[in-house]
Amino acid sequence: MTATREVNGARYRLGVGIMLVNSEGRIFVGERDDTPGAWQMPQGGIDEGEDPRAAALRELGEEIGTNAAHIVAESADWLRYDFPDFLAGKAFKGKYAGQMQKWYLLRFDGVDSDIRLDAHEQEFVQWRWASPNEVLAAIVPFKRGLYEAILAEFAPNLPQKPL
Repeated sequence: MTATREVNGARYRLGVGIMLVNSEGRIFVGERDDTPGAWQMPQGGIDEGEDPRAAALRELGEEIGTNAAHIVAESADWLRYDFPDFLAGKAFKGKYAGQMQKWYLLRFDGVDSDIRLDAHEQEFVQWRWASPNEVLAAIVPFKRGLYEAILAEFAPNLPQKPL
């Protein structure tokens, strides 16, 4: 069962987000299997009683098929987004107003061939390494504010190579 939290009378699904960064400072983004053209960083739910850090590492393995990474930073706060009207009754069968997430910056320790989108139930159809600006350009509008916040928070921890 997925953990939840209520905020101002609205129910949010608790989850984690993962900013996976390679040695060049580029960020993993995947195109969602269920929404062609929608690119995002890995994310997923926290099981009831599960530690968020453990959930982030589990989701990394489930969504992109690798554990070749280590945690560099954790967001100071829980971040949330609301589902837009067109998704509110459809996403998760209308049980949640949106998602509340703890975000983690992970440094990728492997090679590109370690990433296996088909290792578990496939959530992404393709992936690429992107600059922060490319990540923002690719994300769906209702998640953009969260992505801007997390990119700004993690910016001091990113490799200082030109993107």
